[in-house]
Amino acid sequence: QVQVLESGGGLVQAGGSLRLSCAASGGIFSINSMGWYRQAPGKQRELVATIDSGGSAVYLNSVKDRFTISRVNADNTVYLEMNSLKPEDTAVYYCRVDAKGLGYLSASRYWGQGTQVTVSS
Repeated sequence: QVQVLESGGGLVQAGGSLRLSCAASGGIFSINSMGWYRQAPGKQRELVATIDSGGSAVYLNSVKDRFTISRVNADNTVYLEMNSLKPEDTAVYYCRVDAKGLGYLSASRYWGQGTQVTVSS
């Protein structure tokens, strides 16, 4: 069973930086897309950034010039470097991995448990 584990959240002042990490493990044959989503209180979960196996990335417009997503395929890990953080970036951040498990014909989507990011003004 594929497991997804995030780390790196916390409390930071506006203008500061944080780096989120996410590692997938457990019987993985291959990983397609990996991504980060966030959900603020009272709001729907939204896509922050995704990256495919070739390294092509897509970003939410509001983070495009401040956040950078990257991955290390050999380690099944994905990172989100967040700079110039704003209070509106406060949310629970979730890692999403589209992976094909060993012995499976198709990929499935797996989610981490979420990590809290709080940006104070």
